[in-house]
Amino acid sequence: MKNTFFKILRYLITLSVVGLAIFLGLKLWNNYMNSSWTRDGRVRAEVVMIAPDVSGLVSDVAVIDNQFVKRGDLLFAIDKVRFEHALAQTKAISKLRKAEYEMKQNQYQRRAGLSDEVVSEENRNDAQLEVAVAKAKYEETLTQVETAELDLHRSEIKAPCDGWVSNLLMRKGDYIQRGESHMAMIKKDSFWVYGYFEENKLSLLHVGEEARMNMLGTDYIVKGHIESIASGISDRDNVTDQRLLANVNPTFTWVRLAQRIPVRIHIDNVPKGFTLVAGMTCSVSIVQKKEKKM
Repeated sequence: MKNTFFKILRYLITLSVVGLAIFLGLKLWNNYMNSSWTRDGRVRAEVVMIAPDVSGLVSDVAVIDNQFVKRGDLLFAIDKVRFEHALAQTKAISKLRKAEYEMKQNQYQRRAGLSDEVVSEENRNDAQLEVAVAKAKYEETLTQVETAELDLHRSEIKAPCDGWVSNLLMRKGDYIQRGESHMAMIKKDSFWVYGYFEENKLSLLHVGEEARMNMLGTDYIVKGHIESIASGISDRDNVTDQRLLANVNPTFTWVRLAQRIPVRIHIDNVPKGFTLVAGMTCSVSIVQKKEKKM
């Protein structure tokens, strides 16, 4: 009788352990596959590309790599000599055109005061047209002066916002072209997180829900909320050929991985002592509204 009791007890313990293992396995599987979380989260930030509006040699680099700058601070300068000469030239031309305009205007006023016996109507009209032409040329030079002043002013490139200079490669003496980006800035207070959630989990996500980001390799938890969900991603199998027809892949794999959809998360609170860096990875979990009530 005693042996039978121990025998049954062993069976019950074994069944209990197996049942507990199955229960925990199913719970872990459900938590991994069907809960609103992902390990694929990336910290992003707005990157401002700094490009000069004029071309020339870099005469001064006023910042160093990773330096924090405020809006309006000097980043770098382009040699001003050419722009100063251009401004002086346009001002001289402007003075010349102004003198010509005033001379034509005086000539017309003298002819307009004379009788038709001294000056014909045709000459009077020609003089009036010459005044209009001289005035237009003078106004053109005024615009050229303003453009030269603008070029001189923009030879000093200043920070458009508060932020950090990133990956600075520019050196004094470099020649840079107008419109080409030669410096990047990470804009302050522009950080957000992209959580790449599997497509089958999108029904669990709603704009405004609280999000918690566990930064990789740390105990820091960054809090935020869902700001938006992407409306589309690229379809690598839906490309077109030269005739703009669909190029459909003839093979179909049996194992289909769920697509990952970007979910933009606004950062509400960063723990003290932790520094956000664009490119960091994290795990993102969404706190469901029903979980808050519980």
